[in-house]
Amino acid sequence: MPRPRSEKARQAVLAAMRRALAAGGYGAVTIEGLAAEAEVSKQTIYRWWKSKAAILGEALLDGSLPGADVSLPMTDDLRTDLRAWFSAASAALGKPEVVALARALIAVTATDPELGDALNRRFADPIVEWITQRVERARDAGDVRADADAAVIADQFVAMVSYAALLGRPLSEERVDATVDVLLRGIASGR
Repeated sequence: MPRPRSEKARQAVLAAMRRALAAGGYGAVTIEGLAAEAEVSKQTIYRWWKSKAAILGEALLDGSLPGADVSLPMTDDLRTDLRAWFSAASAALGKPEVVALARALIAVTATDPELGDALNRRFADPIVEWITQRVERARDAGDVRADADAAVIADQFVAMVSYAALLGRPLSEERVDATVDVLLRGIASGR
């Protein structure tokens, strides 16, 4: 029977993962480095986690993801709201630690579907929900075509920000404006 986890050691490993990720990105994280930083043995880490992706996933689920809050107010202007969301997301991508976390989140999602699903429920779903609600509200007001799929539109926003994170390039104000303009031309009700 495996020994129960020491909560102190567990927290030390998770904190070491967050620090290592912010310092050098997911690719630079090693089990040896985490063990040394957390002052635990490699065997302890291997006994508790099946991979560094699993450690990262637990560290993210246990903590927070900077820039993941979607507590933006909704106004009566869809363009203003979508632009505000993109601008906030892009500002977060201007911070190296946020880019590192976003890239790692994408990497974990790609390598561990079950963990990726849990992480996406925690971090992406609230964003998708906010954008979906905002587009549905505009559709109900007659500003957006009745056949516009709000969830698909929300997924596109998340995809664009994810792509920007992978490239390590925040969206410029011009790119934000152009993106919102193209989107609104495609879904506008025409009235």
